Parts: sequence; structure tokens; C-alpha cells
Amino acid sequence: MKTEDAFLLAYLDSLFPEPGCALIFHNPFECLCAVMLSAQTTDASVNKVTPALFAAYPDAFALAKADIHDVEKLIHSIGLYHAKAKNLIGLSKALVERHGGEVPRDKAKMRELPGVGVKTSNVVGAICFGIPAIAVDTHVARVSKRLGYAKEEDEPEKIEAKLERRFPRDSHIRLHYQIILFGREVCHAKNPECGRCELTALCRYFKKNSSSSGKKS
Repeated sequence: MKTEDAFLLAYLDSLFPEPGCALIFHNPFECLCAVMLSAQTTDASVNKVTPALFAAYPDAFALAKADIHDVEKLIHSIGLYHAKAKNLIGLSKALVERHGGEVPRDKAKMRELPGVGVKTSNVVGAICFGIPAIAVDTHVARVSKRLGYAKEEDEPEKIEAKLERRFPRDSHIRLHYQIILFGREVCHAKNPECGRCELTALCRYFKKNSSSSGKKS
């Protein structure tokens, strides 16, 4: 592992010694639903709607029989609630029909479920089944590009592959959460807090802004 990569891991460990998922759930089914609902909205917003959702539909068998309008009422406060309600019912029906109501461990099979993409399958696979992955959301993508681990034009799957090749497999799950936290708390999309960041020597964003405007943020 390169020196700068080891420094990044150590630095993120110092900032976030106990990283983890902010979504609240109690089993793989709830995890899958929560992660799917989190697309284009905040984890906090999802955590506000899932208690009532899971109380009404505690498993795939119950949610597969749900009326879409009832599900929409429970999740209407989050973005894209109509499509998400449709996908929740669709994935639940698929789980019942194909997997006996259980979330499959195989990520390829998970991605065959309605509304489940690469990011969702990676997150659920990591959280519930311990399958190493660095799922790429907006925070991971932004930080990776700024630090030079990915190019500006790289799509999420390409960023994921680059990061997973670069860092030890046993660090992937932890690193995923740490980069997200770093993106949320330090390396913001607008006005990143470069003044308190120890990664500026690696950062393209910092170098570009420092040389072009003399500013460090």
C-alpha cells in the first residue's frame, strides 16, 4: 500500500474511530428497504418514516400485499415516494416469489430486485453479510475525485473498482463509512473545510483553488 493511502486510512481512523451506518433497521429486509429509500434523500429523513412503515409491514410477505397508496402515505415526506413505494412492493413480491421472503446474500440476485442497484446491493451486502465493498454515493464520489483516486468523468462503478483495487479488502467496509462521514462533516460539496483538513497535500480541489485564487477553501 502506498504511503499516502496508509496516511488516509490512519487519518480517517483518527477522525471516525467508530464509523457505521446511520440508518436504523433490525434485519436484512428492513436494511434493504431503508437503503433503497435513502436514494436522493438523507438517512435522517428515512429514519423518520421507517418505524411506521416496518410496524405496518414487518416482513416481505406483509409488504408484498400492501396497497401502494397506503405505503405512499407512510413515506410521502421523502423524495420520489411514488416510485419508491412501487419498488418496495415490487421487491417484496420478488423476495417472496424467488427467495422465500429472505434477502439473498448474492449481490447479483439482490440487484435483480425492483429498485435495487449496485450501491444498494453493496451496502446491504456489507452491512448484513459482511461482504467487503466500497459503495459509492455522492460523498464517496466527490472525495475520491478531489483526492485523485478517480477522474472527474468516472461513473460510480468505476470509482468503486478503483478504490477497491487501491485499498486492502479488509478495510473496504470501514473506509466506505469513513469517507461518507468525511464528506458530510469536512469535505462538503460547497465550502469544504480545508483549513482543518490534513489531506490537502493530496487534494486536487485544494491545489486548484489555492493556485488560482490564493484561497484555501
